[in-house]
Amino acid sequence: MLAPDYGNMPDEAAIVDEAILTRRSVRAFLPTPVSDETIRDILTVAARAPSGTNMQPWRTYVTTGDTKAKIADAILTSGMRAEKAVWDEYKYYPDHFFEPYLTRRRTVGFGLYSALGIGRREVDRMREQHDRNFIFFDAPVGMIFTIDRRLNQGSWIDLGMFLENIMIAARGRGLHTCPQAAFAPYHREIRPVLGIPDEEVVVCGMALGHEDASKPENDLRTERAPLEEWVTFHR
Repeated sequence: MLAPDYGNMPDEAAIVDEAILTRRSVRAFLPTPVSDETIRDILTVAARAPSGTNMQPWRTYVTTGDTKAKIADAILTSGMRAEKAVWDEYKYYPDHFFEPYLTRRRTVGFGLYSALGIGRREVDRMREQHDRNFIFFDAPVGMIFTIDRRLNQGSWIDLGMFLENIMIAARGRGLHTCPQAAFAPYHREIRPVLGIPDEEVVVCGMALGHEDASKPENDLRTERAPLEEWVTFHR
């Protein structure tokens, strides 16, 4: 997909577009710390996301250091492999994939494993790579997001807009992120570490930090379908 013509665009629009266009899921981070002040600034800006009747349904648990390590340890020692994980709080994906989503999913999976030199039958290496989710891909900051289970689908849409705002605000500060639904099936392991009450659904996690540009997995660039495939204009 071609980027907009910045030559005919106001400076403000170019800055916003640059943050959106350079946002991607980074899967290897440097240990460089991110200050609490920066994290607070990002979350404060992100909280300007719209929400129905200004309900602001998001809850955020920010982890660093020992607490972040405790989450990883609780999940990785749980004995529950990712492929056997039970999505008992909500389901992110359909039971059976169909087109065009099946091809898009396979393309990004093959692209990632190819960048890492992992063959299609190297199941153990695939598992190792997936498990890196739970150490937040070595990012110095790991966030867990929840929502009150009594709320309905509209509030989940609001939460999604809040998450996107975090990722864009991070890019505006030269940082990268990786949103991670992989944490959701492990809510029982995460809850006692962070004191998350039962009335909150663990929706996802997110890694935040500085990209390690030396890692091959960060060379992956995903494609977007052209507008003609998903936009209909009515005049």
